[in-house]
Amino acid sequence: MVEVAGRRRGDETPVPRVRMTGKERREQLLDVARALFAEKGFEVTSVEEIAHRAGVSKPVVYEHFGGKEGIYAVVVDREMQYLMDHIVNALSGGHPRELLEQAACALLDYIEGSTDGFRILVRDSPVASSTGTFSSLLNDIASQVESILGLHFSRQGYDRKLAALYSQALVGMVALTGQWWLEVRKPKKDEVAAHLVNLAWKGLSHMEHKPRLRTRN
Repeated sequence: MVEVAGRRRGDETPVPRVRMTGKERREQLLDVARALFAEKGFEVTSVEEIAHRAGVSKPVVYEHFGGKEGIYAVVVDREMQYLMDHIVNALSGGHPRELLEQAACALLDYIEGSTDGFRILVRDSPVASSTGTFSSLLNDIASQVESILGLHFSRQGYDRKLAALYSQALVGMVALTGQWWLEVRKPKKDEVAAHLVNLAWKGLSHMEHKPRLRTRN
């Protein structure tokens, strides 16, 4: 847990007000708000509660962020950038299966190490939503995967235009599994990643060039 002005982030009781620089106060408010948004969601969290837990008056929150929407936007933007950087930096392997493993492990590492951040992203912007922060982030990640799959498809004689469809399917599968694993936390993280890769890679490596539905004429 992060220490915030003498108490751990997440405590219900307000902290004693201490003198901070503007930058320090801003970071403290972001830490407090992040914990509350993860715990209660955007709608339930109030500026009054953020101020109370931070040990400041409401005008201090308004001064730094203009309101709840402002501080929420900063929290989400930071979390999205951190997750995106984490995944992109993990993609170092050359073989498509290695890249798939690295992407799956990177997302699960993030969920394990930044649970509050992941809860914020998926709670207020579900994966199934056509718009919203987490959906936008997944689209960005899918674009990275699409460029990798496109090269693989070309080498294997598949229609490269379908790489976008498959990248959305792969990223969605990992993201939804990650949401499920966030709550159950079993099996172990590496085992979950291994099964995800097994399903995805075995499917990709045995794809038909022109698949057809068997239950429809």
